[in-house]
Amino acid sequence: MNLVLAPLVPVTILVLLALAAVLLCGYALALRVRGAIWRGMGTALLLAALANPIIVRETRAPLPDVVALINDQSPSQDFDGRAVQARDAETLLRKTLASLPNLEVRAATHKGSADGTHLFEAAQNLLLDTPPDRVAGIIFLSDGQVHDAPDPAALQRQPGPLHVLLTGDPERTDRRLVLEKAPKFGIAGELVSLTVRFEDQGEKTTGESAQLSVRLNGGAPVQTRLTAGRNHVQEFRLEHAGANIIELEIEERPGELSTRNNHIALSINGVRDHMRVLLISGEPNPGERTWRNLLKADPSVDLVHFTILRPPEKQDGTPVDELALISFPTRELFMEKLHQFDLIIFDRYQQRGVLNFTHFDNIAKYVEKGGALLSVSGPDFLAPDSLYRTPLAMIFPGQPTGRILTGGFKPRLTDMGLRHPVTDGLPGANMLADASAEPDWGRWFRVIEAERLSGHSLIAAPGGEPLLIVDKFGEGRVAQILSDHGWLWARGFEGGGPQAELLRRVAHWLMKEPGLEEEDLSAVAANGEITITRRSLSDTASPVQVSYPDGRVLPVTLDETRTGRWQTVIEAREPGIYRLTDGQLTALAASGQTETVEYSDLVSSDAILRPVSAATGGGIFWLGRDGMPAVRQVKPGRDLAGASWMGLRYNGRYRVLAEQQYPLLPGWLMLALATAILALAWRTEGR
Repeated sequence: MNLVLAPLVPVTILVLLALAAVLLCGYALALRVRGAIWRGMGTALLLAALANPIIVRETRAPLPDVVALINDQSPSQDFDGRAVQARDAETLLRKTLASLPNLEVRAATHKGSADGTHLFEAAQNLLLDTPPDRVAGIIFLSDGQVHDAPDPAALQRQPGPLHVLLTGDPERTDRRLVLEKAPKFGIAGELVSLTVRFEDQGEKTTGESAQLSVRLNGGAPVQTRLTAGRNHVQEFRLEHAGANIIELEIEERPGELSTRNNHIALSINGVRDHMRVLLISGEPNPGERTWRNLLKADPSVDLVHFTILRPPEKQDGTPVDELALISFPTRELFMEKLHQFDLIIFDRYQQRGVLNFTHFDNIAKYVEKGGALLSVSGPDFLAPDSLYRTPLAMIFPGQPTGRILTGGFKPRLTDMGLRHPVTDGLPGANMLADASAEPDWGRWFRVIEAERLSGHSLIAAPGGEPLLIVDKFGEGRVAQILSDHGWLWARGFEGGGPQAELLRRVAHWLMKEPGLEEEDLSAVAANGEITITRRSLSDTASPVQVSYPDGRVLPVTLDETRTGRWQTVIEAREPGIYRLTDGQLTALAASGQTETVEYSDLVSSDAILRPVSAATGGGIFWLGRDGMPAVRQVKPGRDLAGASWMGLRYNGRYRVLAEQQYPLLPGWLMLALATAILALAWRTEGR
């Protein structure tokens, strides 16, 4: 029941009238006028009548206070029985809170995220629609490893206390490996360095050492001794272009919480610095400048180009070493520095007397020891001074038949070309949707007929004559293009064709690019999934055995997505190294960031939450040591936590269901009293 005013006139007028009455009555009292007191009383009654005092009686329904209960079930809670401890405590706490009057419990389980444990965000979401004056408090069930704790100074006006029930044992220790610095890219074949250190948490250690094992692409581990807390630089050489998987593991410490954070895996992408190409052209032809322009357009290519200008029919007695603007460095190129080139290209080259059989023999040995050779042939391949009549014949997969076929035709992918990574999915081939579809590129007009002796024919003329043959010789590789009309594609004739892409693939296959291997098993991790791809020249693909980071080994069947390629996708929720094998090939995939925030510190601690809780008046309680604290409802202004109890603020808020209003005195009664008093004042003045 409340007394309120409901003025019959505007408040401003009522205030002015009251001021005027006070002044007049005060003046009359100062002059000792008879009846001044009675006049003041009468005026006061009139003003009170205008103020209209009423009695308000409300029917109220109490509004429950709200407490947010957050159960931390993030990955760091999976150790030392903390998750079970938190769930048991939540069950008991729910029963206790349910017995308290006028209290609403809002609970949530927080599973953590890629960037850590965000309990304060979870609590804010629970209380988003709750007015501050109805918040009873917040309770965390956690190991204390929280990653969104606010500044304690910002919580001094927090409407309710924050209480923390800590799980785990603060006396436990743990060791972790920290990756301080690592590159994302590196030059293939060159050294890169990582900066790592290890820490023993929960215990002060100085000078203790442990053994670090480093493994590159699943190879043999390299072991190094590290000192606790000190950064160590580890160097290694990237084996190849593309993804290189590096695994680092520090030896286990006796009694530590987990070895999960003793291991780090990362991927460093190897890139080629420069590709050194030696291009040797024969007599000038329309394709010569095209080859040069294609190679010069690639900034990663260092091109050395020589053209032998003397045609075979020119016999004028001019010495060979005087035919060029500069002396042709045959000894330097083909005897001393041949091994420095990644790729050698002969473009319509014939023997000119510049290179002798010793030079060609060196080139054959260069390929056999791991080099790469590409031959682009025209009518020169059938001439008496053809390259096939040199020691290079032993490495060529195609033998000329002596015939040249002419007439317009569109090159087509062979059955092997549909599978081989050099030509698989070549733009414009139109072989994926319909094997009978015409390729979407321009025609060529000449084929140097050859018999394939070895290797694979990837592109052929409509009659089956090979146009592109690739083969492996010793440790090296060789490719033959048996037509000199590829330049028509580069010039855009009849729409052109993918000459630049074809050259790029052939060149990189010749240099053993991992992504262009005929038999390949690869795994790419992204967005919590791993895409497994098997490429093969065979008709079938064997199941793949997947070894998960937690030790599980499960078979996976691949589905054929197109000719020569099989694929499937598996879930990779747990960060770490996934190992795959089909019995012949192996692959690795590093899923997620293995050194995640969740595993950076696994020791239970109150260091993060204690200052935040203290700023709100809450308490910190170790469940394993202190047990479950008692719960009390406390009025505002009193202590909210003790040694063995935690308090929830009792706000006493309510909702008005109905309201009744009664005047303090009837208006007629107040008017009659005022009239009687004023009449008494008038009579007193008349004496």
